[in-house]
Amino acid sequence: MPKYYYVAIDGRTGEERKGKIEAASEEIAIGDLKKQNLHPTSIKSLSKPSKNKEKGGKPSKGKSGGINLNLSLGPVVIKRKELTTVTRQLAILLDAGLPLIRSLRTLERQTKNPTTKTILAKTADAVEGGSTFSEALAQSPKTFDKLYLNMIRAGEAAGAMESILDRLAIFMEKSARIAGKIKSAMIYPLVVMIVAVGITSGLMIFIVPNFAKVFDDLLEGEPLPALTSAVMWLSDVMRERIYLIFGLIAVLIIVYKLLRKTKQGKYVFDWTTYNIPLFGPIVAKTAISRFSQTLGTLLSAGVPVLNALNIVRDTSGSFVVSTAVQKVHDAVKEGEGIAGPLSATGIFPAMVISMIEVGEETGKLPDMLIRVSDTYEEEVDNAVGALTSMIEPLMIVGLAVIVGGIVIAMFMPMIKIIDKLG
Repeated sequence: MPKYYYVAIDGRTGEERKGKIEAASEEIAIGDLKKQNLHPTSIKSLSKPSKNKEKGGKPSKGKSGGINLNLSLGPVVIKRKELTTVTRQLAILLDAGLPLIRSLRTLERQTKNPTTKTILAKTADAVEGGSTFSEALAQSPKTFDKLYLNMIRAGEAAGAMESILDRLAIFMEKSARIAGKIKSAMIYPLVVMIVAVGITSGLMIFIVPNFAKVFDDLLEGEPLPALTSAVMWLSDVMRERIYLIFGLIAVLIIVYKLLRKTKQGKYVFDWTTYNIPLFGPIVAKTAISRFSQTLGTLLSAGVPVLNALNIVRDTSGSFVVSTAVQKVHDAVKEGEGIAGPLSATGIFPAMVISMIEVGEETGKLPDMLIRVSDTYEEEVDNAVGALTSMIEPLMIVGLAVIVGGIVIAMFMPMIKIIDKLG
């Protein structure tokens, strides 16, 4: 019996599965996989290619290396902003009483984005074919992440899809708002840094060499000040050995990427980011806001606490936070609450721990987590504003020190020259 290699999405977890299956044909193999709640995205025969294919003709069915079903839509992905809009619109349509399929078809007709139209059409086709909404969305894992899928599953189980979609839209809007604040705070220092590098490079490549010729002619081999010698050496490197600088940058990038692949490296880099001056507090507050918002949204949707913690761990975006959440998950699995193990991790402030503890005691943990998220979102906004006001003078002073240092280095030998001429 022919064997087939398949790539499929697990309808229960939304994860990608790979393996081999025996079946009389590709259609039967697809059917067998769907019975296992696996939704194939590609499937190809492991049999030898037919003579027709070897001769350059059209491959025979089942012998061509398989049919790419492209149910995952390959590289087709709905952008986050567009997905937020679609989620909000779908929640409104369902709340108005329209059936799910009709709502999807309505959005498909209305959207002008071809990517969104394609995914909505595929999703609607899958639902019409008998799949649940979450199973249909799981066929597009690059667009709908674990958090999205689990929220939809919770909505299906509770029969409150419109409210779940509304919460999802609010969650994505808040996440986008926080990310936007961070990006806006980074734009100014990035622009100033580019200007500083450009000015410094221009001085070192075009101006400093002219001074070097003057010094050689007028000082006749006399030793230069240490600062001047250092600037001259750096100028020579930038003009004649620029490949060394690019090579060093390439090595640092490679080492960084290799270290980021290890658990210890991830933890060290993320921990350093948490504690770096100026930027560290913003990163920490953003992580706390994201953690509270994600966990609160999942719990309010009815997702079991252990599943919610797993999703928060996988979507935290920080290895430090994911490690802490894993410890909390293990403790909760043993019967403990969330506040105690979270406090033991040492990365969450006492105020957050206290509010979570109150939420557990009163049975209003989801609401308390959302309040924590709102509080820290406001603190992120204030911290970004303060950082922007602090960075401006610091960057100007830094640029002045660099340019001023080069100028001083060039004028120090001029004193000797003036004395010699006098």
